[in-house]
Amino acid sequence: MAEDLTKKAAEMLLNGATLLGEPCPYCSGVRVMKEGQALCISCGRQPEKKDISTSESTDESASPIEKTLQKKLTILSAELEQESDHEKQQGILKTINSLLETIEKTKGKQ
Repeated sequence: MAEDLTKKAAEMLLNGATLLGEPCPYCSGVRVMKEGQALCISCGRQPEKKDISTSESTDESASPIEKTLQKKLTILSAELEQESDHEKQQGILKTINSLLETIEKTKGKQ
């Protein structure tokens, strides 16, 4: 299996993928990324996908802070779609992840 993953990663790199600076969250292996899809060369796993709502919350019971965070998510999603610089993409993704975690925490306290 590792040989197949190495071949797939090499193919991805030849077709414009980039090596990620951050290791695989599962095995700390090297990862390559193309078109938003990261592949670990060691274990073949991809991070869990989380649904990101790009539409404003229709929940009337949402707190003002939650509505603000949802608006920020929408803006960041649009920025991520337009960004071609890998390092900037990583920064945007980290911010999106932080926003998602914060939204989950605020929902838990309601």
